[in-house]
Amino acid sequence: MVEIDMERSVTGAAAVITFETVDRVHTVELPLRAGKITRRMLRVPRGVRRITLCPINSRGTFRLKHFRLVWLTPRFAKDRLIQRLATNHRVCRGLSRKEILSLLDHEAHTHRLTWKEIALDYYDSTFLHFNPCIMSDYSKWVGMVESPGLSLTNVTATARSAAESDVDIVFSLGMLIDENVSEEAFGNSLASLVAQTHIQWELVVSATNKAVQQHDWLVVACESDVRVRLLTEEESSSDGVAGQIEAISSEMLGDWVGLMTVGAALASEALSRFVELLGEMPQAGFLYCDEDRLDSAGHRHSPNFKPGWNPDLLLSKPYLGHLGLWSREQWQVCRHSLGTGHAATVDTADLIHQLALEMIEPAHESHQSLAWRVPQVLVHVPDNYLPLAVSDQGSWGTRHLARVSDYLARHDVAAVAEPGKVLVEAKDDVGENVRVRWQLPESQPLVSLLVPTRDGVEILKPCVDAILAHTEYRHFELLILDNQSCCPKTLEYMRDVVRRDERVRVLHWDAPFNYSAINNFGAREARGDIIGLVNNDIEPINGEWLTEMVSQVCRPDIGCVGAKLYYPNDTIQHAGVILGLGSIAGHAHRFFNRDEDGFQGRLKATQNLSAVTAACLLLRRSVFEEVNGLNEQHLAVAYNDVDLCLKVREAGYRNLWTPYSELYHHESISRGADDTPKKRARWLSECEYMRTTWAEQLDNDPAYNPNLTLVHEDFSLR
Repeated sequence: MVEIDMERSVTGAAAVITFETVDRVHTVELPLRAGKITRRMLRVPRGVRRITLCPINSRGTFRLKHFRLVWLTPRFAKDRLIQRLATNHRVCRGLSRKEILSLLDHEAHTHRLTWKEIALDYYDSTFLHFNPCIMSDYSKWVGMVESPGLSLTNVTATARSAAESDVDIVFSLGMLIDENVSEEAFGNSLASLVAQTHIQWELVVSATNKAVQQHDWLVVACESDVRVRLLTEEESSSDGVAGQIEAISSEMLGDWVGLMTVGAALASEALSRFVELLGEMPQAGFLYCDEDRLDSAGHRHSPNFKPGWNPDLLLSKPYLGHLGLWSREQWQVCRHSLGTGHAATVDTADLIHQLALEMIEPAHESHQSLAWRVPQVLVHVPDNYLPLAVSDQGSWGTRHLARVSDYLARHDVAAVAEPGKVLVEAKDDVGENVRVRWQLPESQPLVSLLVPTRDGVEILKPCVDAILAHTEYRHFELLILDNQSCCPKTLEYMRDVVRRDERVRVLHWDAPFNYSAINNFGAREARGDIIGLVNNDIEPINGEWLTEMVSQVCRPDIGCVGAKLYYPNDTIQHAGVILGLGSIAGHAHRFFNRDEDGFQGRLKATQNLSAVTAACLLLRRSVFEEVNGLNEQHLAVAYNDVDLCLKVREAGYRNLWTPYSELYHHESISRGADDTPKKRARWLSECEYMRTTWAEQLDNDPAYNPNLTLVHEDFSLR
């Protein structure tokens, strides 16, 4: 067993251990878990002469805090292996020991391998990581997860299912071509279409005159299949990209129409998967999927596992990628946006993003989203993909900023788009997200900040003093909800702060600790139109923290708004809540370093999440009352914030997390740990309630992706 604990500047890094024998070098990568000791069993080869540790496999700094090698007995190793599979393996998770042993025996017999070889292979697969430096992990994941789904039997069944569907769905795809497109790129895209198991598709290619004149192969390729039609510039329009899209649209005859980036290749079952989704979601109006990259040798890497429909993330960054499909009705609505403003670019990924912006519903009355994702890698984009003629449109960030600005202006939204947080690990010209700064109402609403406490003046005082002194938004009241404090210093501080600041009130709750009941009591006594749930161990970092949260929560379609919280050592404590982590819910990106980008840059992007923590949460009073506040009866301490957020989401509102409201959080210092039998029993009861009440939602978080782990908070592979 190797044990290792390190502080490092790159959370996604791995350590590498090398065993050298006379004739071989055995290398094992150890994905490191932030904030905890990583333990992993390694089989030491016979005749090992040297063991080498590389503490970090990417550029960065590190400090080795703990490292130990412990020899294990075979019996202990076997028990630990089975326990790991039951907890972490995508197939074995939740199975009994007997079931796992039976499964491993069967696999060993089927593949004519020893039990030990199969068991260690299963064990190693539970350490797959998402770090782009570890390309081999993704290759292993593809082999482990996708191969069964791509068997001839399953593909044939899928094709038969599509063919026998009650509705014969025809997909019409548009592709824009200029003179820079290579024969190989177009050929790969066309070949992937020809190989589709769902055969009812057509491709409409719009090419510039230069492309047709310079590429003799283009006409020949388009004539190779009757489902492909080539439009030249004369047949389309001189009216820029809007004219091209208009011409393509007039040629598209299918039930579903869309755009595909030239060079991108579809998995053979891609269209069949979309047909399956439409069978489950007939109300859908827009479809997209996960994708990855192909290097020059054709090896897949850098998967983009996307969240479900996420309007505020879409405003922050164009996460949809290189294939978008619209129902004919929605296509007619969305394509008109291309006739205005900065729609002159002909880069397909840009066009997909601009069209998708039109799918954002302005208010919460629409409970069912029209946009749906297939959480499977169905598009492969080559590394040498070149955007079409966009040089006069500026960098990626400039184009994205312009598109969002146009969208806001076109829909008369009271907000401005501006450059957002800079991404450290930016590739090419992708340097920053976009920040949408929402306008506050002319009459600024009163915010009631509810701060429950019991004694602990050394925690309460820094919290209250910092909020009063460092909050730029001045129209708030701060209600200290005193739960049976008896410490003289605490009582004196509360009297003093009430005397010196008229915004502070102290309300007394003389009953056993019940977080939900205390805050419901505070909400009833509050005077504000906005309720803020704030822990007594919170300290603002930036003065605009409350301004940002209020500007977001005043939007009619937004429910709960959460902030970006740090531990005192500047690692992430809260960047939103992911449902299903650890069975119920967990914090995204916990223990990541403060300046890191996070998975797909999401630590620096405003986005919709299913839930946020009540350590710092705002929502409108009307919404709080609509869902009957916090659950006093079943969730006195744990998960009441997750329950509240899910009730708000069920009521039709979108919950939101913003990285522009930053605070320190000394997590659970005042309440203490659940380390007594009584507390443990209460916690188990609350877990059971959440599982019983929200089982389906906990297992399917739309802000996450089912291909990512539910064991760790680091977005590693599942």
